[in-house]
Amino acid sequence: MTKKPTPEAVKGDEAERIKREVLGVGDRRKHHTRKATRLQPHAKAADTRHRVYRFRFYPTGEQAAQLERTFGACRWVYNEGLALRSGAWERHRVNVGFAETCRALTGWKRAEGRAWLAEVSSTVLQQSLRHLDQAYTRFFRGETRYPKRKKKGRSRDTATYVRTGFRWVEDPERSGTGSITLAKQSEPLDVRWSRELPAGVAPVRLSVSRDRAGRFFVSTLVEELVAPLPAVYVAGTGEPRAVGLDLGLASLVTLDDGTKFDHPRLLRRYGEKLARLQRELHRKVRGSKNRAKVRLKIARLYALITDVRRDMLDRLTTRLVRENQVLVVEDLSRNQGQK
Repeated sequence: MTKKPTPEAVKGDEAERIKREVLGVGDRRKHHTRKATRLQPHAKAADTRHRVYRFRFYPTGEQAAQLERTFGACRWVYNEGLALRSGAWERHRVNVGFAETCRALTGWKRAEGRAWLAEVSSTVLQQSLRHLDQAYTRFFRGETRYPKRKKKGRSRDTATYVRTGFRWVEDPERSGTGSITLAKQSEPLDVRWSRELPAGVAPVRLSVSRDRAGRFFVSTLVEELVAPLPAVYVAGTGEPRAVGLDLGLASLVTLDDGTKFDHPRLLRRYGEKLARLQRELHRKVRGSKNRAKVRLKIARLYALITDVRRDMLDRLTTRLVRENQVLVVEDLSRNQGQK
């Protein structure tokens, strides 16, 4: 059976003509006499690492409405960029990259009936196209499947702000905290600072998200000098302290000394309440406000279960790492078929 030849891509002047006349991608006007160069990634300072701190914040009514528009615009731009890139290759055999989608974004914002795109920061929309480009890169590497369209209510509501898309002012009285004001907003966010950021360090990037329970979170990416933990040795010897872990069903983790950590069994604890809400949701009319209220109750209950489970895992893993120098875990996938 002969393999079908892979169609060749259209390049050169013909590809530029198709992009300009058929796809509506504008010419590269800025620096048209300068040779195009690839953007260099942000270089971290010596001995520093990127670290993410996640905080919850409570937006005002105006801020929540503006973030709602931002989430919708990011989702729309992502889908339009996906349609442009996939359609350009399927119908015209033309490769469209991140730069072309950014130039197409300018045309989308100027189109009739698209004035609502101007209510969102352009850097946020460009970051949505950047995420699409990263999805294509992972697909071509064979790491993931082909990118899919984002759907309202199904996809995660999130928006990424680069350094030019927000204003950070550190609180002089409490180092590591401050005020964060997003682009297109006049008031700072009401952030609950559960812990401090590194003093004197400004965030490199922000990600604002909203979960299904309606809670808003801001994730700050900072460059931090992470000091290694002190080494742990067996008492009276210079031998590193090691522990063996056995992950199971009856108990979450069993240590080599017999210590067991049980599962939280949250679904058993909240199972009856969850089943009652699911039955109540099934009786509501689709699209009604009462159905939306019950759906929100279910989402909040699942959020509670997730938070408790994450907190338990964080406490357990932190304890194991701080009290031991070596962790040994059995790899079951490699032992299958061995006796």
